[in-house]
Amino acid sequence: MKKSVAFIGVCICCAFTANAQWYDSDKVKEKSAKLYAKAIEFLRNDEFKEAMPYLLTAIEADTNHLDAYLSAAGVFGQLKQYKRSNQFYEKARSKDSVYFNIYNLPYSINLAGEGKFAEALAAVNKFLSLPNLNDKSIKSANYRKRTYEFALSYASQHGNDTYQFNPINLGDSVNSPFSEYYPSVTVTDSLLVFTRRGEHLREDFFQSTINGKTFGKAKAIKGDINIEPQKGAITVSQDGEWMLFAGRFAEQGYGNFDLYISYYTPQGWSEPQNMGTAINTDFWESSPAISPDKQTLYFSSNRPGGYGGRDLYVSYRKPNGTWSPAINMGPSINTAGDELAPYIHADNQTLYYTSDGLPGYGGSDLYVVRKNTKGEWGVPENLGYPINTIENEGSLAVSADGLTAYYASDRADSRGQLDLYRFDMRKDIRPFRTLYVKGIVADKKTGKKLPSTVELIENNTGESLMKVQTDETGEYFITLPIGKDYTFVVNRKGYLFYSEQYALSSKEADSVYKKNILLQPIELYANYVFNNILFSTNAYELPKDAHIELDKLIQVLQENPSLQIEIGGHTDNIGKPEDNNKLSTERAKSIANYIVGKGIAAEIISFKGYGSTKPIADNKTEAGRAINRRTTVTITKI
Repeated sequence: MKKSVAFIGVCICCAFTANAQWYDSDKVKEKSAKLYAKAIEFLRNDEFKEAMPYLLTAIEADTNHLDAYLSAAGVFGQLKQYKRSNQFYEKARSKDSVYFNIYNLPYSINLAGEGKFAEALAAVNKFLSLPNLNDKSIKSANYRKRTYEFALSYASQHGNDTYQFNPINLGDSVNSPFSEYYPSVTVTDSLLVFTRRGEHLREDFFQSTINGKTFGKAKAIKGDINIEPQKGAITVSQDGEWMLFAGRFAEQGYGNFDLYISYYTPQGWSEPQNMGTAINTDFWESSPAISPDKQTLYFSSNRPGGYGGRDLYVSYRKPNGTWSPAINMGPSINTAGDELAPYIHADNQTLYYTSDGLPGYGGSDLYVVRKNTKGEWGVPENLGYPINTIENEGSLAVSADGLTAYYASDRADSRGQLDLYRFDMRKDIRPFRTLYVKGIVADKKTGKKLPSTVELIENNTGESLMKVQTDETGEYFITLPIGKDYTFVVNRKGYLFYSEQYALSSKEADSVYKKNILLQPIELYANYVFNNILFSTNAYELPKDAHIELDKLIQVLQENPSLQIEIGGHTDNIGKPEDNNKLSTERAKSIANYIVGKGIAAEIISFKGYGSTKPIADNKTEAGRAINRRTTVTITKI
């Protein structure tokens, strides 16, 4: 990381320029001085591991060689061995506290790396008390001071959390001697997709199947998606059907890096398609994240007009499948720094991303921001230490159940460079618990898959929560907040509408439910049962939620003005036949009156009560009688 390298340079430089009270570099033993000189040659080329044996041997040759101690401390810090780094700093300080004073700045950084923020603050304050510091040193120290103060404030606000951060390497099935990064997972937590950097800066996309906590052997993704060598951030849609990524494709792009999309086919992933000028510009676009309903795209770009270097943008999918012009997500999320690596969770309400412009621990930190009930984004929250550190944190992916996160890091047990790890999410930064419903919309008679609009209505409020456009194969995927009951409504021209209630309030969270929806083509004598119009016993007043289905029927009649229909009322066989006939007639009439009251011509609507004369289930059981108590609409003329 650049910020660590800079402080190695400070340590080495200061080793030659600091004024000592007792220590005199000219009095270092010759053998130690030669070993130290050799170490410096490696350090100037950033060969830290190669330099370390010479530094340690130099210390053995002269235990009073402070420059060797201090440089070793800096190298251990660069290798993220903060504890050992601080041990060497403290050994040097014990030998000459005055000579050490100027090293309190890098010492404070390594204390913070170890999570000792109070000690880090004390050390940096001591550094700032030194006379004759130049402006660059003061600016750097004050920046670090703000990060330590933030860390202490965050810890104070969150109390004595028992959370244990224990990242687990995904192992040899996933990781390699090369770098792995940009993880993404499907909603069923069954597929992990990521980027692997190979030789000569080539980047390829890999996938691994997930079975519980076991990961299958990672394989290069099949199809045309890996042909071009210059690629980067990748994400997979929650249903596993789309892949979006950043790439630099000759003769296809508009600028530096563009966003591309590839679709899953039985033969593998399709040839990537540029996502067009609504998304891409002459500048840099990367870090795509697609919402679970595939209607919203988030990404990062350095195009002009933003708030900083790289900002987060959003684009919405239109009914015809194209994308709206991308808009900046605004100053509550974007800063004067860089915002990168958005990841929208399967709950469609929780967004994770990185920023180096918000208050944090240093470098790029991970943040979470959530939507409120109005669909507005709230205030970003830092994920806290030790998820965030003094280093630059990268992209994060979170499992559908919100319990597990995946990220890239070059920790001590890395197989080489960056590896992928998983860790348990702290409770307060988990996404909302959610249900997932998926299925297809198809023609009831032919089974042909139908692109359609699936509308979701919350039963208690009658509010339309979302409208999801199925894809070309009629497939849909919806995330639902837990603890509520819903009505699914589907409309497609040329078909009778579909409406059905689903009691999901008692269903288990983080589960995937499947519901295939069959649409009845508009044809003579086609019949539809109102699934959600449930009259009270012996009553014919329309229920308060009857409009959900009736308004959809009105839409069908408006789109097909030549249709004529009959509203039919039906009962079970309990009670006198004449009473049942009267009740069923009144119920059918109340529906017809509602439709006419909404502007539909009365002459195209008839109504009739059939009582118990046309059962469709066994009246000997309560379940059967419930089915027979129904109202219907039948097409009588086209």
